[in-house]
Amino acid sequence: MSETNSENKKVFKLKNIDLYYDEFQAIKNVTMDINYHEITAFIGPSGCGKSTFIRILNRMNDLISSCKITGEVIYNNQNVYDKNYDVIELRSKVGMVFQKPNPFPMSIYDNIAYGPKCQGIKNKKVLDEIVESSLKKAALWDEVSDRLKKSAMSLSGGQQQRLCIARTIAMEPEVILMDEPTSALDPISTAKIEDLIVALKENYTIVIVTHNMQQAARISDQTAFFLLGELIEYEETAMMFSTPKHKKTEDYITGRFG
Repeated sequence: MSETNSENKKVFKLKNIDLYYDEFQAIKNVTMDINYHEITAFIGPSGCGKSTFIRILNRMNDLISSCKITGEVIYNNQNVYDKNYDVIELRSKVGMVFQKPNPFPMSIYDNIAYGPKCQGIKNKKVLDEIVESSLKKAALWDEVSDRLKKSAMSLSGGQQQRLCIARTIAMEPEVILMDEPTSALDPISTAKIEDLIVALKENYTIVIVTHNMQQAARISDQTAFFLLGELIEYEETAMMFSTPKHKKTEDYITGRFG
């Protein structure tokens, strides 16, 4: 692959990222690239910095007053931490799905239409199309198409999480961040979400934090192993799980700790 094509494959380029909560350093000098239209999994024991790191990508850590970040986060050739960068625009392009499903206390339809309405779309026909398209992409349309006016809170946990994914899709993001999106779900719902994530890769770049190594092995293209705020290893998933380069990685994926 030519250098130009190789560079074009990078949606994020992160250089020398340090993150502090007051005096505590939670992320230590991390440099990595994230590829377009791939699934990148962050694994590691609890408290190792995975969730903190994924929030760097759409500046969710800005909401924590004690948090300070240094280094560069280059997204589409711009440093998102430049003081003039439009954070609202960033979060519409880099959407986020959280650990616990968090539907708004309103109808299924209004959950999906909420973001587009906030962006100024008022045309009912256009909103109808966005709602249907987003629910179809989130593999939920067939289950809810006859009850769009019902409360989103009436859905099962797995359906609520797919609704949250549909709500993110409605904003037309380029990247979808997922912070342990299946940890609160049963095995059947988890399998549906995993199938959905793999299907979404065709149109979106996915970054997922998971405590489940089997999940990372099943669905991701690249895996990053974090330990105590350091990026220990970042490798093609199949390679990392078959022949890890670092002893700490091997010890973690074989269950010796974590």
